[in-house]
Amino acid sequence: MLKKNKPVHNYLELTPVRLIQSKEEGDVVILLEPKFKRTWLKKLVSPLKKSEFIKVKLDEFGSNTWKLIDGKKKVHEIAVELKNIFGEKIEPAELRLTKFLSSLMNHDYITFLEIKKKGDS
Repeated sequence: MLKKNKPVHNYLELTPVRLIQSKEEGDVVILLEPKFKRTWLKKLVSPLKKSEFIKVKLDEFGSNTWKLIDGKKKVHEIAVELKNIFGEKIEPAELRLTKFLSSLMNHDYITFLEIKKKGDS
């Protein structure tokens, strides 16, 4: 059997898009990851007055990156803006940014406009 070749993307040319909600407390961004994907579980937890979200606090780098993810800016544009904010402290900016965005994507916090998932048509 032949393997189907996956399209190769230049990470710096991708456009990240948020998939989950967030809130800001001062300079810190808190990601609100839903505890349950199924609605019947949400209904079960609601009467117990439990939070239906897992809160993920981002550090200074993560918070600034999250604020720059707007579905319009490409990764290289976000890297340039982060360099303007942090200066030498963030170098190598592109490497750190791509690793961070990969982690966000692996947790389904973001996706990229140019990459289709299996369920998408």
